[in-house]
Amino acid sequence: MNCKNLLIYLFLAMATVAKAQDHRFDPPWNTPPESAVHFTVPGINNVPDLYGDIVNPQLTIFFAGNQFMVVDDLLAAFKKEYPQYQRIFVETLPPGILAKQIKGGSLTLGNLRIDHQPDVYTAGKRTIEEMKDYFSHTQIYCYNNICLMVPKDNPAKITSLNDLSQDHVRIAMPNPLWEGIGEQIQASYKKAGGDALLDKIMKDKVATGLTYLTKIHHRESPMRILYGDADVAPVWTSEVVYQKLKGHPVDGIEIPDNLNTTATYMAAKLKKAPHPKAADDFLRFMETETAQKIYMKYGFSIK
Repeated sequence: MNCKNLLIYLFLAMATVAKAQDHRFDPPWNTPPESAVHFTVPGINNVPDLYGDIVNPQLTIFFAGNQFMVVDDLLAAFKKEYPQYQRIFVETLPPGILAKQIKGGSLTLGNLRIDHQPDVYTAGKRTIEEMKDYFSHTQIYCYNNICLMVPKDNPAKITSLNDLSQDHVRIAMPNPLWEGIGEQIQASYKKAGGDALLDKIMKDKVATGLTYLTKIHHRESPMRILYGDADVAPVWTSEVVYQKLKGHPVDGIEIPDNLNTTATYMAAKLKKAPHPKAADDFLRFMETETAQKIYMKYGFSIK
């Protein structure tokens, strides 16, 4: 091999490695279920927000999307406590999308149509209360607040919400159209800097592309941080805790209590739950110390 061909070979090899590294932080971050064939291809055949057994489930749960990190531990513990339920199907899409699926009866993802109705739906308190006619029982089970996720060592030197107005700062922002946290973050912007800060981030910087509005949900913001596409992302505290547990290079910046919002999460049993007994058992399990410890492990609070 002559020098020219060697250089070409090395360039192509390096390009291949770089391309492979482009997916090094891609989900699914959860542990996939056992199967005869695993065919997850990063960037194309990757369905991180559908879990478990979609065929003939004994229990179907729709979790608000920011709780994807608890699914592995929570379902394992539930199955241990209630071994009669081994086929469980879970969705962790944005709560607004899940609400539409409940009301409309189906959802299409790529080429897959899903018409399962949930036995249990979890979301923020306001969403559950707005849909109260759909539920026969509701209960509060945990809380969360907001912080700022930044790349490891905070290269943009973000220290406060007001720093997000700077023209060089790229923001990954939850879309308020389907993520409840989006509205709560906007409220924090207004508390910190009034309409001027809110308009700068949500109008001016959206128009220039410096504020990116998520198209899916809470997975997008850490991915944009991890791949160098954003300097800061307002997220739930649990998301920073989870990324650190995964060993991913992120840091968190606290937002003062007077500018912050505490979210209250509720679980609800559907009046038309296909598996009412399973729903009752799961909601009972959510009140146990075992379930509460799992949520606290990932940065949620119980009181």
